[in-house]
Amino acid sequence: MQFDKHGVLDMAQMNYDADRPKASNPIKVNDVSLRDGHQSLFATRGRTEDMIPVAEMLDEVGFNAIETWGGATFDTMHRFLGEDPWERLRVLKKHITKTPFSMLLRGQNVVGYRNYADDVVRAFVQRAIDNGMDIFRCFDALNDYRNFETAAQVIKDNGKHFQGTVCYTLNEKRLGGDVYNMDYYLGKVRELDAFGVDSICLKDMAGLMAPYDAYNLISEIKKISETPISLHTHFTSGMGDLTIFKAIEAGVDIVDTCMAPYAYRTSHAAIEPLVVSLYGTSRDTGFDLAQLSKIGKKMEEYIPKYRHLDNSPKYAIIDTDVIMHQTPGGMLSNLVNQLKAMDALDKLDDVFEQLPKVRKDLGDIPLVTPTSQIVGIQTVNNVLFDKEQGEYASITEQVKDLCYGLYGKTTKPINPEVQKKALAGYPRGEEPITCRPGSILEDEMPGVKDKFKDLAKDIDDEVLCALYPVTGKRFLKWKYGLEEVPAEVKPRTMEDVKHDAELVEKALSGKLTDKGSDDKPENMRELEVYVDGEKFVVEVADANAKGGKRKKKEKKEDVVELSADGAMTAPIPGLITEVKKSVGDTVEAGETVLVLEAMKMMNNISAPAAGTIEEIKVESGDSVSKGDVMFVIK
Repeated sequence: MQFDKHGVLDMAQMNYDADRPKASNPIKVNDVSLRDGHQSLFATRGRTEDMIPVAEMLDEVGFNAIETWGGATFDTMHRFLGEDPWERLRVLKKHITKTPFSMLLRGQNVVGYRNYADDVVRAFVQRAIDNGMDIFRCFDALNDYRNFETAAQVIKDNGKHFQGTVCYTLNEKRLGGDVYNMDYYLGKVRELDAFGVDSICLKDMAGLMAPYDAYNLISEIKKISETPISLHTHFTSGMGDLTIFKAIEAGVDIVDTCMAPYAYRTSHAAIEPLVVSLYGTSRDTGFDLAQLSKIGKKMEEYIPKYRHLDNSPKYAIIDTDVIMHQTPGGMLSNLVNQLKAMDALDKLDDVFEQLPKVRKDLGDIPLVTPTSQIVGIQTVNNVLFDKEQGEYASITEQVKDLCYGLYGKTTKPINPEVQKKALAGYPRGEEPITCRPGSILEDEMPGVKDKFKDLAKDIDDEVLCALYPVTGKRFLKWKYGLEEVPAEVKPRTMEDVKHDAELVEKALSGKLTDKGSDDKPENMRELEVYVDGEKFVVEVADANAKGGKRKKKEKKEDVVELSADGAMTAPIPGLITEVKKSVGDTVEAGETVLVLEAMKMMNNISAPAAGTIEEIKVESGDSVSKGDVMFVIK
């Protein structure tokens, strides 16, 4: 029988053996389960202890690379898991000895949410290399490759692999239009080739790349570049498998997948069906399906520890609405959580409606960390505050930095009216810059070394504090036993999972009565179970729950009673990163008194009236809910 060719594919003899002959042009595969998989599905809460059991098994598969680090892992580990990010790298390197490690690096943003000084970038990249990193997938949210320069130099000086990234986004439902079209992406590939990258990644963070667009784009790239091309696409829209297949037919060199337990939804396509589908072709992976099955079964053993973090409100595993609102999965979960915390989830449709306008105002920028958070939070602020206070009534610090040029050059010019309003009184000046952002940032490491000299024990600690001064300081106190690790940071155990399951089973069988109460013990959460239309409220232990009888909560309830004139409350939930005033200070109306981090973006909180600071109820590192009293101004 004569078969047609599918792009670059050639049919070969069917062979299912684990040791079958190597294909003539095998597709290379990166596994991203240990980083982007759990980042996409359960908020990057995967713990090192649950990676170790499968680490050596993954090492035997034959992956091109295993993504073990970067992205949100550095932040989440020290902030929510009480784990040292550097230690994960060292531990996994002991178990994965043959397969190269890869990480996602945000260029001058490093693994944070702003552009850091060159000395911080150099220190971080060098320590990542020293601790075991091999391949650096480096991206810039604005596709401004000047923000690669410092990181790339360190990577190349150490002989490591530098992968330049093109962030893929659209302003229509498919590739085209006057902004993100074929010419735009081919131009970015040419820039990366001129930069001297070792490979190029097409990073489709929201799953927007359609199959035939992938085929056409990669076919055209192959005509102008000999640099290996890697495709990173999410499954969010449901097109992930299809897009990967057309990319393979077009000649893509490397694709990203996850093991099945970490795949699909807002994550990535699974590796297992890809292996089967490519049997008998010139692009056969060569992987042993039985080995992959063993790994998946091992992963399934501890996945129940993370099921409570699944924030999907839908039964469907895809969300085609992403084609219209183009919100990456991580950005969407941030928006939902932020609106929930403000009792404003009913405003989600308004946020989706406003997102395109805010994105256009801010230069039609791609939506990927940190620009996705920048656009998302500003949109939330506009929806909640603009109707009463005027357009762009509450502008985040990051939007001001973007308007000044601290993130780089936007795809299109920023709306001049928005830019003018954002830069009014901006500390660095009201005229935006056009140079490489890192070139105007002063060295930060000397100040960090001095500020944290009594706490940081080595350069890794210092780099952590440079990136995250508030949460980094808190983590080091946990790490060195200066403060007790909070219950919500400690890991759930399989015993916890079993106990919860037993309670749910009892509720479903009618053996529990309604025990809902506002006076529940610390670190308990309520689980609602419905049996024949009757609601049962089951209280279960949860290390991540915020208990009912915490001292912090009682204190806030007492303070709320003082909310006569002068009580200044939090307009949004978040983390206090800086208190700028002391008791006894006088303030003017509109003067910034503290900085509040919400969804990883900084918001200057201003005094509502002139007066004297009579009482301060918060300090740096405190979390607040909407309506919590922070200051009392007399």
